[in-house]
Amino acid sequence: MPGPANLDTVLGKAVTILRSFRPEDQALPLAELVRRTELHKATVHRLAGELVANRLLDRVDSGYRLSGGLFELGMLASLERSLLEMAMPFLQDLYERTHETVHLGIRDGHDVVYVAKIGGHRQANAPSRTGGRIPLHCSAIGKALLAYSDPELQREVLSAPMARRTPHTVVAPGILRKQLTKVVETGVAFEREESALGITCVAAPVLGRDDEPVAAISVTGPTSRFRPEMHVSAVRAAAASLGSTYVRRDQLR
Repeated sequence: MPGPANLDTVLGKAVTILRSFRPEDQALPLAELVRRTELHKATVHRLAGELVANRLLDRVDSGYRLSGGLFELGMLASLERSLLEMAMPFLQDLYERTHETVHLGIRDGHDVVYVAKIGGHRQANAPSRTGGRIPLHCSAIGKALLAYSDPELQREVLSAPMARRTPHTVVAPGILRKQLTKVVETGVAFEREESALGITCVAAPVLGRDDEPVAAISVTGPTSRFRPEMHVSAVRAAAASLGSTYVRRDQLR
């Protein structure tokens, strides 16, 4: 997760207000923003008004909500935007082949951030959402990224406390290390009800120059009918094709 903002600065206080919103929030009253940020009520009221004026918040009857201006700024993020533009044809092809939920994710610190999610009428009830994040250790995308990351990052993740999100989450460093070795050997990572009960997943890394992990692609489905082993070839092919495209375009810059 992003570190706490500097509350000694106006910018830090404004960022704290924006970050106080959670995925399930539709709108927050002023009192709740004050409670979550622990800032003075007058400060929150003044800064929220400035955020509204700059289209980063909207003022609604029930309080404040995040504005479309934030979405516009997010879509200008150069790496994610260019990667998403390159990836979308491969993600759509993978969805057409599997008709299961398809994800594209990148690493941010010790988390996966989902850049894209494609799902149809049969999509799994997964906790993922575009722009959301989940720890590296409990997702197939996270394991795919971590397996190809530098040894220092692997040591950081394996030595830090790993949250147990379900009874199946792998939190033993030795077991996770063996899984990461297997990912490099096979080119795919699996998750079996480790981030949420009832879902299973297979992912493959998108590798750039020098086998640097740029992103990862996954296919997710419900454990009741989805067999991730059946989709290994399709996921691996999609990730490899995107990786080749990424390297070619990177060389032209």
